[in-house]
Amino acid sequence: MALRPVQVNIKALDHSAVGRFWAEALGWSVHSGGSGVTTCVGPAGGLVWPDPVAVCVDVVAVPERKTATKNRVHLDLATTSAAHQAELVTRLRALGATPAHVGQGDVPWTVLADPEGNEFCVLEPRETYRDTGPIAAVVVDCADPRAMARFWDEALDWTLHEVTDDQAVLRSAKGVGPYLEFLRTPDVKTVPDRVHLDLLPCPGDDKAAEVARLRALGATDLDLGQGDVPWTCLADPEDHEFRVLAPS
Repeated sequence: MALRPVQVNIKALDHSAVGRFWAEALGWSVHSGGSGVTTCVGPAGGLVWPDPVAVCVDVVAVPERKTATKNRVHLDLATTSAAHQAELVTRLRALGATPAHVGQGDVPWTVLADPEGNEFCVLEPRETYRDTGPIAAVVVDCADPRAMARFWDEALDWTLHEVTDDQAVLRSAKGVGPYLEFLRTPDVKTVPDRVHLDLLPCPGDDKAAEVARLRALGATDLDLGQGDVPWTCLADPEDHEFRVLAPS
């Protein structure tokens, strides 16, 4: 029994515009959801869901604008050379990204925000991310990476690669796709999460049993006014929101 991350969920006032931005940014395609309020962004070509390698992007319409508070979850984008990093930053700014200042100081990566202010990083070339695809990592701010490693290592069918006082790193057991990284920060949650992970049970596993297992690991139920929906909203031990989706 285990779960796998299948998409990063981003809330947006204009889901179509934010979805188009991320599709262009990643070189992927846009697939509109049947509800009219969701835009799925995934690798180019016919939609395969869940994608066997990529963690897709799901943009959901909400009425609230993002606050000035930095998101606790963001994407790191991979590059293959200094020239590629510079070209990508230029292209993203032409698409509507803006420079973002989150206290990063003098660093080799570039911090930007999408058209609705969601922060992300364009990394300098790193050997670790040479085969991840356009998304190098999904990065989560936390107070205790070791505690996050204990929870998420049990929650997911991914492999724990590293855990220290400052960070914990997981990746698919197949060695494909992006990393999931928990980085120690002094920030605490003050506003609802604008970006979160969506998880899916592995084939043959029961969603209700998986949710019960997560609660036993320390997850708590989360009422966001979602009503009667096929997914379950939970929070991890540091109150990061996530959803367990129903297989479809």
